[in-house]
Amino acid sequence: MTKSYHEIRSEYLHGKLDEKTVPDNPFEQFKEWMDAAIKSQIPHPTSVILATSGSNNQPSARVVLLKDVTDDGFVFFTNYLSHKGQQLAENPKAGLTFFWTEVERQVRIEGTVEKVDTDASDKYFHSRPFESRLSAAISRQSSVVESRRELETAKENLRLQHPNQKVPRPEHWGGYVLKPHYFEYWQGRESRLHDRIIYEKNKTGWNIKRLAP
Repeated sequence: MTKSYHEIRSEYLHGKLDEKTVPDNPFEQFKEWMDAAIKSQIPHPTSVILATSGSNNQPSARVVLLKDVTDDGFVFFTNYLSHKGQQLAENPKAGLTFFWTEVERQVRIEGTVEKVDTDASDKYFHSRPFESRLSAAISRQSSVVESRRELETAKENLRLQHPNQKVPRPEHWGGYVLKPHYFEYWQGRESRLHDRIIYEKNKTGWNIKRLAP
């Protein structure tokens, strides 16, 4: 028999986090944890929940893939005409949440989102597999379609137009960078007395604080 949701429990025993020993720069802390997630062979460690909200103030969240971390922030790619793209055009404030179950860690990041330059979008688009480029080029992401066959037909027609596999990047597809002003690092601890360390941006760097779990 399936347990009631309130009966599902687990203990957190794999790590700890101390505000006195974390790096001064939250990007360095992120790199440490991402490297650890990759070394732990966690499935899809770069998967991240992107939360956005448009002009109607209705939050919306979905999983995207982190593709780069630069000095500016966290980079992901998508269709600019998608639901999230429309929301970001109306309200550029957004949040990211990473959750790595196997190492009992979560990272929350808040900031402002901007489009990356066209060169960066071109470079990443043309690094993708041919089939992925075809799919991105024909998809009117988030719009209603009659059937899957409609998508497959459009993709096949585009394939025939580009036998050399040089599919141009559509103007409606490209990258965003989330520039953070807030990080929260969460480490699961025993008896639910979790560690929560936050970084808040100031004029010269970052303020580091501990939050109650």
